[in-house]
This record gives sequence, structure tokens and C-alpha cells, in this order.
Amino acid sequence: MPPPSAYQTDCDPVQLEYEAATMTALDDRQFATTVAKGFSILRCFTPVNPVLGNSELAQRTGLGRPTVSRFTYTLTKLGYLRTDNRTGKYRLTPAVVALGYPVLATMSLRQLARPLMNSLAERTHASVSMGVRDRLSIVYVETSRSTANAAAQMSDVGLRYPIASTAIGHAYVAGCDAAERAAVLNEMKVLTPKAWAQYAHRLREAQQEFARKGFCSSYGEQHSDYCAVGVSFGRTVDGESIVFNCVAPLAAVSRRQLESSVGRQLVSMVDQLRSMARTL
Repeated sequence: MPPPSAYQTDCDPVQLEYEAATMTALDDRQFATTVAKGFSILRCFTPVNPVLGNSELAQRTGLGRPTVSRFTYTLTKLGYLRTDNRTGKYRLTPAVVALGYPVLATMSLRQLARPLMNSLAERTHASVSMGVRDRLSIVYVETSRSTANAAAQMSDVGLRYPIASTAIGHAYVAGCDAAERAAVLNEMKVLTPKAWAQYAHRLREAQQEFARKGFCSSYGEQHSDYCAVGVSFGRTVDGESIVFNCVAPLAAVSRRQLESSVGRQLVSMVDQLRSMARTL
């Protein structure tokens, strides 16, 4: 069963703004526009809209329909798209999943973190996820969900959420060193100015919050029905910067509980994981 629609992303404004800005790099001689257009089509498919036709893809990418038609034909021939039997439109195929598997398989921290994440998810009746940066978003690479009947199922591997407006994204920024943080914030400012105008103050507050508490929090800000805390793990030995979050329905967790219990438990889990990782 997919996560509730309220916690899914589909045509997120930050992502759309980023896509529009990066596609303006067409005057860069080193920029392979054909590759960029192909990936822009693949990125249109979401859990909310897993089936799309050429007209819809043209509207979402800004590409002409004949161009989109050539790309969908090619991507189908290559095995990354298939025709949906009921609608005649297109779906992603498992070949897209296979592209990402080498990344997941070589992230040994996922296996180390999984038991700790499972335990925290059960204690808090929430979802606990591990994420890495994908452009100006955080993408989940591991997730654990409470088995409690009342627990909402609101996370899954591959889901991504904007850095600018989420607890896990704020934790990523707060956990960066000064130079990296400045680079990320500048990229937001240049490539997503609307999002920057909306969230710059919150990003500054989140850095102060992280310094005081060791975590960043969001209480109904990104999604009106959910609250979350985020904690930075830091960098792995291969240089990947890792962040974790814990997400719960507002109906189940008060702001006080989020601050005094859930946030502290996530910090403790990440500290334990950091100690375990040093012994590898």
C-alpha cells in the first residue's frame, strides 16, 4: 500500500523550480541536453501519477509532443518504460529500480542502522527513515515503519522531500560544515528563488535549533497532518552525508512529546549508530 497522499510528493514546487532552472543550462557546451531531457521524462512519474501519456509528459517537461514521443519510444525500447495495458500510456519498469540498486547495495550503513530504526519506529509508533541528498532534496534510502495498527505508513525507499521545508532537510543543512552549508544555501538562492524567499528564515532558525537541541523539528509545516524531527549522522567513510528523521501523525504526538521524547530518542539512536560505525 502506498503512503497516504498527504505525505507524497507530486510536482513539488521546489522540484519544479529546480528543474526549470537547470534546464536553462542549454548553452553549456558540456551539457548533454538529450540525456537531461530523457531523465526529465523519467522523473515525471510519481506514486501519485504512475501512469502518464505523451501529452501529460509534454506539459510537465515543457518539451514538444513530437520530442516526447521520440523519447518515450526510445525509453520503451531500452526497457525503462512500458505501455500500460488499460490506458495505453506509460509506466516505469523495474529496470529503473535496478539502476539504483548498486547505490543501495554498497551503503553498508543501511544494514547497520536497520535494527535500530525498527526499534525506534516501534517505540514511537512512527516512521524512521535514512536519507541522502539528491540535488535540493533528501531521498530516502532506508525506512522502518511501526507495525501498530494505528500507525500511519508515510515513508518508503525512494521518496524524496525538499531540503528547504522539511526537518530532515534542515538537519542536513545544519550538519554540513560551513563551506558546504554556504554552497547548498547559495544553490537554493540561485536555482530556487521562490522557495528561498519562503524558507530562508526557517533554515536559519533550524541551524540554531540544531545547535541547541541536536535535532531539527517540523510540526505541521511541510504537511499539515504530520510532525517530524531530523538528525544529521555526518559523513560515512566514503564521503556520503547521511541524515535521519522520525515522522508521526500530529494526532498521535504533541509538540511537547516531539521535543522531549521523539527528538531525543532519534538523537540517541544516531549517536549509537555513529559509535557502531566507528568499529567497522
